[in-house]
Amino acid sequence: MDMKKTFINSNIVARSKTSLLLAVLLLIGSSVTFASSRDQAKRIHDRLAATPPSEAVLSSMAVKINAGNSIGAAMEAMDNPGFYNIFLKNYITPWTNKAQTVFMPLNDYTATVIGIIRDDASFKDILTTDVVYVGANGLGLTAYAHTDNAHYQELEDSGVNLGNPANLVAVAQSGLPGAQINANQAAGILTSRAAGEAFLFAGTNRAMWEFTAKNHLCTEMLDLNDPSRTPDRVQQDVTRSPGGDSTIFLNSCVGCHAGMDPLVQAFAYYEWDADLQRVVYTDGVVQAKYLNNATTFPLGYITEDDNWDNSYWRSGKNALLGWRGANSSGNGVQSLGQEVASSRAFSTCQVQKAFKQVCFRDPANPAERTEVDRIADVFEANNYSMKRVFAEVASFCMGN
Repeated sequence: MDMKKTFINSNIVARSKTSLLLAVLLLIGSSVTFASSRDQAKRIHDRLAATPPSEAVLSSMAVKINAGNSIGAAMEAMDNPGFYNIFLKNYITPWTNKAQTVFMPLNDYTATVIGIIRDDASFKDILTTDVVYVGANGLGLTAYAHTDNAHYQELEDSGVNLGNPANLVAVAQSGLPGAQINANQAAGILTSRAAGEAFLFAGTNRAMWEFTAKNHLCTEMLDLNDPSRTPDRVQQDVTRSPGGDSTIFLNSCVGCHAGMDPLVQAFAYYEWDADLQRVVYTDGVVQAKYLNNATTFPLGYITEDDNWDNSYWRSGKNALLGWRGANSSGNGVQSLGQEVASSRAFSTCQVQKAFKQVCFRDPANPAERTEVDRIADVFEANNYSMKRVFAEVASFCMGN
């Protein structure tokens, strides 16, 4: 009988130890899960806000992640002023200059993109809408001027939270004092002072298209090269026999110019005036520089207005950019912006750039490229919300 009691008691003790061990393991597992969610939350916040989260925010984000809502956690990280003043400012600034450097002051181009993202407006507006973001009147800043960047330099130096709608406000470009364009001609950043200074200076405004393609379609001019296109709208300043060899033009030069020159003509009334330090718009009058070097090939296309035509690149290999605009041609910059912003390439480009900024690398394998396409679909389905893109990308990269 004593042996039986001993056996029973031993069995009870063993079961108790097992139960205790299981309880400890469950507790440890729960702690590990919570710690993991906190680590993920911190990584998301560090990347998006460029600053560590407070304990309260970290805990709140971790709770969201534990509940399967990493998108909501990322959105919470974007409430931090660092997302606007640091992350977005550094993200956008390289688009505003030919050197593509981040070491440039805040300007109307950068501030406008920041404002559109903050307000969760359609990101297509950056290329299509009569809007510019300026510092609020109550901040005591020098007024916006077409001839200098003092307003934005002071706005940046003041250190105010650009994520606060009371500090950075949307106004109509066409309504600014001294504006030369109307509501149907303004096209967001394409008609901003900063873009004009960087891309309309000298030349025949081809740089404006080159950097529009680079920044908003993620496409270099060499990638767009398609010698199969008809060269009937290549301008007069392009020689048809470089170095005396016409085959160079036919096999190389025409590949870019046949499609680019008809698009550049949207900017025919625009010029950067280095003396006035402003963009000058001459409605109905083609800028003289479009006739530069007219004797290089006198039979070339003569620009007579601001009509642009994308039929050259809507077919051929560049149809892969997914052009979906209502019209393949039009007049002026605003309608050209609509053509660019309506393309599938515009959508995938925004995701690719966000991926690189958040994940510190380009998409590197088929699974990640598939994710880019998925997020581009989400982008379009959510009124072209860049906030949603950043949240999706952060959730993907920081959760893997």
